[in-house]
Amino acid sequence: MNGIDVEALSAWTGRGMRAEDVLTPRLVEEYRTTFEPHLAPVPEGTAPLGIHWCLAPGAAPMAALGPDGHAAKGEFLPPVPLPQRMWAGGELEILGALRSGERASRTSTVGEIAFKQGKTGPLCFVAVHHEVAGEAGVVIRERHDIVYREAGTSAAKPGPGAPLASEFDMTVEASPVLLFRYSAMTFNGHRIHYDLPYATEVEGYGGLVVHGPIQATLLLQAAARSSGGAPRRFRYRALSPLIAGTPFRVRGRRDGDGTVCRVEDEKGVVTMEATSAAG
Repeated sequence: MNGIDVEALSAWTGRGMRAEDVLTPRLVEEYRTTFEPHLAPVPEGTAPLGIHWCLAPGAAPMAALGPDGHAAKGEFLPPVPLPQRMWAGGELEILGALRSGERASRTSTVGEIAFKQGKTGPLCFVAVHHEVAGEAGVVIRERHDIVYREAGTSAAKPGPGAPLASEFDMTVEASPVLLFRYSAMTFNGHRIHYDLPYATEVEGYGGLVVHGPIQATLLLQAAARSSGGAPRRFRYRALSPLIAGTPFRVRGRRDGDGTVCRVEDEKGVVTMEATSAAG
């Protein structure tokens, strides 16, 4: 497909790695002060939902980084010959909770690799499967979908989404400071989140891009607050880049034993949608 050696990339399927970290009280405090007042309540000593996305980030040497600020591909992740990468979505199965101060681990395996022709050119989707464990055992099973695309071909911008009869609605300021703090917590060097000339002139975005996991984190909080506790399952899908600089909304409603929720930019364009279920 367009000169991409699909068979060679498929050899990465099944490749695994394991990382360990300590869920320090400092990280918990940084996370809380970044996302308050939007966090769902949790029992005393329990870490906030979504903090697992901040644990055990890769720490590649400067010489091993690609031009986008990410670690170069070809070690754990397959060497997809498409330069731009973004969160595409994923699914969580929440089995328990991490606790502040405990040691945690993440076991990761490269899963399905798929190609398709999008409106803006070829796309490659890579699914990565994770198991996150605390000292008492596995607390989260996750599928994380990554999408790769050609340079300068950010996702097509859809129009405003269909009206949603929402039961909860929160407004979040998409400031560069929010992006900086989340990049710092996650040791994320992706330049689209802090380097405005790179984001606009090289990757073709309309400004700095709000992290996919920031949006997923806020949707997860909304689902938990609406349902009165952490959902058992949480699925989310990115639809369009969310550009920083103006407030965005997290909206949703109950749906049976779960929720339907989404992120909308200032023009009402849906940038990420999610569903949750209790069982």
